[in-house]
Amino acid sequence: MLKISVIIPAYNQEKTIIPLLESVNAQNSDDMKLEVVVIDDASKDRTADLLNERPDLYATLIRLPQNRGKGGAVKAGLKEATGDYILFQDADLEYSPADYASLFFPIAEFDADIVMGSRLMAPPYTRVHYYWHKVGNRFITFFFNILNNTTFTDVYSCYLVYRRSLVDRDKLRSEGWEQQAEILSKAVRSGGVIYEVPIRYRGRTYGEGKKIRAHHVPRILFMMLRERFVPSA
Repeated sequence: MLKISVIIPAYNQEKTIIPLLESVNAQNSDDMKLEVVVIDDASKDRTADLLNERPDLYATLIRLPQNRGKGGAVKAGLKEATGDYILFQDADLEYSPADYASLFFPIAEFDADIVMGSRLMAPPYTRVHYYWHKVGNRFITFFFNILNNTTFTDVYSCYLVYRRSLVDRDKLRSEGWEQQAEILSKAVRSGGVIYEVPIRYRGRTYGEGKKIRAHHVPRILFMMLRERFVPSA
């Protein structure tokens, strides 16, 4: 049996955190055991109280005394993860844990080192969202593929699964939006067998809490270049 550490950063997610964790726990199987690691990033709403009421839904709960953003929360979660693989999960239900079976299939069947969930590979459904986000995502993905000689279709999907041994958590340099580019770059450089699978996506609007903006893109591209030519590990 393989163990998958599911890293779930949460900040002010009182509306979704419990339904999300219930859905995550429903994905346990005889072949894949989930180690659920939740990081409360100094939430100001009832997220912390709700988590206290349902300790059955996670293996580890980390409380950060100050808000560090998603990247800082991810780094805190990685320090506690003990699984064979790491899977990132947002707490807002944009991504459905029902797709875990698809994500884990290449691991079980082909001993994959990395599996990326793609919103652009004919998934069962995708919410119509911002046109320029899609253009930006395609450009970021194209840039990553050129640098790393890969054929990804969606490198900034939340659903990235990778063998934990591929990335030294203590050598991660970033805590901003560029962190995903850093982790994926390190994993691709160390891993050999890479797959991509279609996933569902129910994206949020800015009014619903979406945070990524165009000004984040230069830092993402710079991190890709840095990891390609001046890697930290």
